[in-house]
Amino acid sequence: MAVILITGGARSGKSRRAELRARSFPGQPVYIATAEALDAEMDERIAKHRARRGSDWIEREVPLDLVKALSETDGGGARLVDCLTLWLSNLLHAERDWSQDIARLADALPRQRSPVILVTNEVGLGIVPDNALARTFRDAAGLMNQSIAGAADEVEFVVAGLPMKLK
Repeated sequence: MAVILITGGARSGKSRRAELRARSFPGQPVYIATAEALDAEMDERIAKHRARRGSDWIEREVPLDLVKALSETDGGGARLVDCLTLWLSNLLHAERDWSQDIARLADALPRQRSPVILVTNEVGLGIVPDNALARTFRDAAGLMNQSIAGAADEVEFVVAGLPMKLK
């Protein structure tokens, strides 16, 4: 069993890297998508991701109940969660206690029998956001990434399509 966290900026190549890592394990990979197609642009992004991956993936759409989805899909191929920052955004929008959901995820990861690859965005390298909601999201994402990185066996940072091993 392996828990792998892959982080990086927008369009850094982290999803492609995560797909490659998931395919390197035996069994049929499971794609756990946290995005919701709430507008035409997001619908197009999701379609492009699906087309790039191909049809050899089992797909689950899971905007909120990530720990439950991991439990339900354990015991088969590697699971790819793409992405944690969208999941966090969904939690904030649903007014859930995001810190408890993150703690539950971090607690569940070491108990998984099948590999888990998690994608997240590094959002803390820019300027301080100018509004409270954006600062809350940035801070929560930083705390989430620290917590999941602590639970992960491996952590990679992807820049310009190139992975750097952090852990």
